[in-house]
Amino acid sequence: MTGEPTRSATIGLVTDSNSQLTSELAARFDVEVVPMTITIDGDEYAEGVDLDADGFYAHFDGGRTPEVATSQPSPGTFVEVYRRLVGRGCTEIWSIHIAEAMSGTAGSARIAAGSVDVPVHVIDTGSASFGVAACVWAAGVVRDRGGDADDVRRRIDGFMSRLGTAFMVGVPLLTERGGRAPELELPGEAISVIAMDGGEVRVLEQVSTIEDTVDVMSTYATSWLEREPAGVTVAVGTADEPSRDLSGRLAAALTDVPGIDHIVHYRVGPSVGAHTGPGTFGLFVFPTIR
Repeated sequence: MTGEPTRSATIGLVTDSNSQLTSELAARFDVEVVPMTITIDGDEYAEGVDLDADGFYAHFDGGRTPEVATSQPSPGTFVEVYRRLVGRGCTEIWSIHIAEAMSGTAGSARIAAGSVDVPVHVIDTGSASFGVAACVWAAGVVRDRGGDADDVRRRIDGFMSRLGTAFMVGVPLLTERGGRAPELELPGEAISVIAMDGGEVRVLEQVSTIEDTVDVMSTYATSWLEREPAGVTVAVGTADEPSRDLSGRLAAALTDVPGIDHIVHYRVGPSVGAHTGPGTFGLFVFPTIR
């Protein structure tokens, strides 16, 4: 032992709270999570700091739909995080974020990058929610194996075409209001299961009962094995208590399926729930990170 820091210890990892990164993954790779701002009926909150998932969905109690909005972290917030990492001895930073087509977060990160004296590599994942977390996971593995920023960019670029998501929107009004999928028609009577993969957002299937969504999503996940025979990981997301039973059934339907190597559970937090609402559940599927 020389007493010198390892390569992985000198490269800091940063993401934004829209990634829905689990506390386990954040701890495993020592990731700094920069909070998105959530506005509810005019009041601002920092996601994961003074507003968690349970606190967010409590605003929907009684069947009301509050006015909700999200905004990216300020450059100043990123500067604070970057400087904290430099103070801990990091000589390089990889900052991995929600797609620029959906948020100005990466733009704030780029502005902040000029305020520290170490290289900051801002990476647009082209994804959102746990899709970003999967990219952070892949970056952590690349870093801990001695890779550099070019290696992680290549890994993420190749990764995104191999990642898919299927989910049920709890409150279609929020999705329509937020303009996240303006080309989709989300009828009030039929239940729409939405899929996004390869940059395409579409209605995967419309079903008549909420329980049928489990079958549609589990079929979607297992179909991924045809293109990823080496194995996949599935991340199952739960918004609130009413959606927990369905996400539990979804995880159970995928347990012990040959080729599904891991099932990870995450919460659909405020910055995602602001566009989907309570009652949302779904999954991300991607090649197992090795």
